[in-house]
Amino acid sequence: MALTGPELLAKIKELGDASKSDLVRAAGYVSAKKDGSDRLNYTAFYEALLAAKGTSFGDKGGQAESKAGRNLSYATKVQFNGNLMVGKAYTALLDLKPGDQFEIKLGRKQIRLVPLGATDDED
Repeated sequence: MALTGPELLAKIKELGDASKSDLVRAAGYVSAKKDGSDRLNYTAFYEALLAAKGTSFGDKGGQAESKAGRNLSYATKVQFNGNLMVGKAYTALLDLKPGDQFEIKLGRKQIRLVPLGATDDED
């Protein structure tokens, strides 16, 4: 049986400077191949390790998913064709859907997108 949670952390601490393969094997993340040899399940081991340390790959609590694992920078640049792109991760944070419409308000060195029908209190 594979170790999880505090038991997994305790086993890793106990083994100290052991090799990665020894850690995976000692924690029980091993399965048998067709030829009878052992397969070390590194991915399952590392996912259990992250979960034991309080990190989860599942629900991100409303944060946008990013396949590359990058953080949002909240910066963009004008593209070669003059377009200014706002990526999917940003629109997902705002729960915007295809077809949502906005009024573009130009201010002094700023652009605001105001949903059509909403009041803009910053005039």
